[in-house]
Amino acid sequence: MELELEPLNLPCDNERPWVIAGPCSAETEEQVMTTARNLAAKGCHMFRAGVWKPRTKPGGFEGNGEKALPWMKRVKEETGMLISTEVATPEHVELAMKYDMDILWVGARTSANPFAMQALADAMRGLKIPVLVKNPVNPDIELWLGALERINQAGIKQLGVIHRGFSSYDKKIYRNLPMWQIPIELHRRVPVLPIICDPSHIGGRRDLIAPLCQQAMDLGFDGLIVESHCNPDEAWSDAKQQVTPDILDYILSLLIVRSESSTTEGIRMLRAQIDEIDNTLMDLLAKRFRVCREIGTFKKEHNMTVLQTGRYNEILEKRGAQASLCGMDAEFAAQVFELIHEESVRQQLAIVNQ
Repeated sequence: MELELEPLNLPCDNERPWVIAGPCSAETEEQVMTTARNLAAKGCHMFRAGVWKPRTKPGGFEGNGEKALPWMKRVKEETGMLISTEVATPEHVELAMKYDMDILWVGARTSANPFAMQALADAMRGLKIPVLVKNPVNPDIELWLGALERINQAGIKQLGVIHRGFSSYDKKIYRNLPMWQIPIELHRRVPVLPIICDPSHIGGRRDLIAPLCQQAMDLGFDGLIVESHCNPDEAWSDAKQQVTPDILDYILSLLIVRSESSTTEGIRMLRAQIDEIDNTLMDLLAKRFRVCREIGTFKKEHNMTVLQTGRYNEILEKRGAQASLCGMDAEFAAQVFELIHEESVRQQLAIVNQ
């Protein structure tokens, strides 16, 4: 279905994107107010804090619940910032609205559960409030879109998404793999849907926040949601990925926000070259698959198996080494040729099974 959207009216200034900042968790009233005042002094317009915290294992700090909501309301009254928190149940929605929350977001664990999303959508029916939906923990764009559709069908038209990366068994550098191609594809499908990047949860480390913020801007994202704490090292949850308001302000001051619309003649010419090269690539792939089909015919005539493991490994090794010499990532080349090989096998199987 097509989403029925209205502009997401969030405050910002002319030099920075939307920025929603605040601690991972609302721990104490003093911690909330100190962080909020510091952020407001740096020009932040929107404050975030987790009131209910879904923890992977029992025993961790799961938030203060309703006890923390008056602290959030005090932030709004004393600083003028909009306030936002995560909701995961209908009861959360009811309490958040009771304490005049301005923005709600749905977490990655919740957006992965259609039953939970429908319950939230039913609880939000009739509300006039911006709702941001984080990507599901697993890289499933249809699940992400389904979560948005459920909220939209409940009448919520001020919608946006938060890209917080995707869970992976192999963590490597990031806490959650960015897999930028998924939010890019979401933007292609729904161009008017605002995308906000969560560098704190993607990186999991404060030293990664600055480069991730810049990468989000380079990709044309609309805003950032960053975890900021008055004393990050003593945070009760996710201490390693939080920065002080001063550090956040410094990161934002270095951001280069690029214009999508300022297309010059020079870049048009370069894009024309890219189009020409892409056409050449498609012609070459067509020739390659034509040869693959001839090989499939040969294998059928000589009763040979389609999959030749030794040959496949040889291709991956050679092309990986070649990619490195050409200034490309070997893993990228392997992924490209895995897809090419998969299509070759499919075409050869079609011939063998005729």
